Amino acid sequence: MLAILGLLTIAAVLAAILSRKMSPLAALIAIPIASALAGGFGLKTAGFMVHGIQSVAAVAGMFIFAILYFGVMTDAGMLDPIVDGILRGVKSSPVRIVMGTSLLALLVHLDGSGAVTFLVTIPVMLPLYERLGMDKRVLACAASLAAGVNFLPWTGPMIRAAASLHIPVIAIFRPLIPVQLAGLAYVFASAWWMGRREARRIGLKHRAADVFRRQLTAPELALRRPARFPLNLALTLVLIAGMISLRLDPVVVFMIGLVLALCINYPDLEMQRERIEAHARAALTMAAILFAAGCFTGIMKESGMLDAMALKAVALVPSGLAPHLPFTLGLLSMPLSLLFDPDSFYFGVLPVLAEALRAFGIPKVQIAQAAVLGQMTTGFPVSPLTPATFLIVGLAGVELREHQKFAFPFLFGATLLMTLVSVAIGVFAA
Repeated sequence: MLAILGLLTIAAVLAAILSRKMSPLAALIAIPIASALAGGFGLKTAGFMVHGIQSVAAVAGMFIFAILYFGVMTDAGMLDPIVDGILRGVKSSPVRIVMGTSLLALLVHLDGSGAVTFLVTIPVMLPLYERLGMDKRVLACAASLAAGVNFLPWTGPMIRAAASLHIPVIAIFRPLIPVQLAGLAYVFASAWWMGRREARRIGLKHRAADVFRRQLTAPELALRRPARFPLNLALTLVLIAGMISLRLDPVVVFMIGLVLALCINYPDLEMQRERIEAHARAALTMAAILFAAGCFTGIMKESGMLDAMALKAVALVPSGLAPHLPFTLGLLSMPLSLLFDPDSFYFGVLPVLAEALRAFGIPKVQIAQAAVLGQMTTGFPVSPLTPATFLIVGLAGVELREHQKFAFPFLFGATLLMTLVSVAIGVFAA
């Protein structure tokens, strides 16, 4: 009975989200509550919800303060010298331009927002592509690759995986550091290859050219703090090192980092309030979905529905096949982005997979690691289920079909490479 009820609950959540009949926030709260009440749990449902909310509190806090921190640092101009340096360096070499596109997108995506990455990278680099007659699909692909391979602890898929499986986000990320480095090497190798191909196509050799200069608006200039660039950069590097090397809890790191960033760059109280308000919408929107997901997973777990579904799934999985499922999920994770949006996959599908495989002795962290190798990481820039995809094609001026056709092999190749590297270094077995 519980297994059937759980299956119907997940199916209803997936259908509601994918059909756009309900927002993810509403679906993740309303549908499991209705299921729990139908299952006879009554007022116990509230306790299930509180337990789930408590389990995701640290992850939600990390996301809020990470968004605020990187937003403040971007306002202060921490990336400006890097962006300007990239523009000076690429000049009129197609190879340099494409590799510079990847580098810029990678740096901007430090804040974990795909939308911000494309809003900054594509308008900055597009005039260079148009001036030289370069294929704008290359611009869209290079930016997509850099953003897709970047699954730092505060990015959306990582925090969803951690929240849905109740795992510390750093436990998922640390073993994947060599995997991400391999992915980044692939990004720049692909950018070099695309650049070489463009150079041959347009018949252009490297030559001196005027440096393209971007223009900041008056409000942007008023917020910039160029004299504090070294201090801001050093603070960011220290925070990242503290999370990775010292294993400090990310929410604590970004809480402290935000306070320091505000005090260093905007000591005036009114400006601090304005900077927080400027980035609060993005931070709170995602945090609200995470707390809603906590309600969903709390009800599914505490009511026994998740365990009941896992037991039924275990009976259907041949024991010899189970150890290979993380590898299989890694291979399929990128194409799955075309079928599932991030909330429905990470909060609906992933917990069931993890519980089923735990019966075979496979740690659920391996399922999370396999998923983030492609599901809405390398997959999100071409998925029709994410607004970022339409933002890319709109900003670059290319058709969706052409962007998907061009970028899909590169993005899928990144997932395949990272999955193989994960096997080679023992993250999970083949």
